[in-house]
Amino acid sequence: MRRIMHHTTAATHESMNVSPTDLEEPTPFIRRRHVRLIIYAGLGLFVLLMVIWPLIAQFKDPDFQTHIAEHRVMVGMSKEQVLQAWGGPQTINTTFTKEGIRREEWIFEDWESASAVKHRYLYFEEGNLIGGWFQGSGERLPIQSPSNPHIPKPRS
Repeated sequence: MRRIMHHTTAATHESMNVSPTDLEEPTPFIRRRHVRLIIYAGLGLFVLLMVIWPLIAQFKDPDFQTHIAEHRVMVGMSKEQVLQAWGGPQTINTTFTKEGIRREEWIFEDWESASAVKHRYLYFEEGNLIGGWFQGSGERLPIQSPSNPHIPKPRS
């Protein structure tokens, strides 16, 4: 019996001599601390630029006079400033949210020829421009024609 216990204690001493690094797998690249810090710093810089860049443009032209002179609109403009820059829209659609916030969609028509028109859309919330898009920007194109148009048969 004594001999069996001797081997057991010897095996235990042997396993204690093995270092933890020999048993662990190497850390994956993405889990390394310096890699994560670089990724987080890059993401933080990206978010900071996305917030700061529009503010810098607004600090350079706080009342949007340069934008108005160049016939450009920018988020944050009032309806009066947009009217000065682009003139009046052809259509104004007004809605209200559940919270009672007034939203307006201004539609401008740009006639390229007698049969071709492109549209510009601006969206206002409580009198301030919050966004927009124009036909051709690739964001929200309306369906141009039905998938199976009806073609009339010629009369004989």
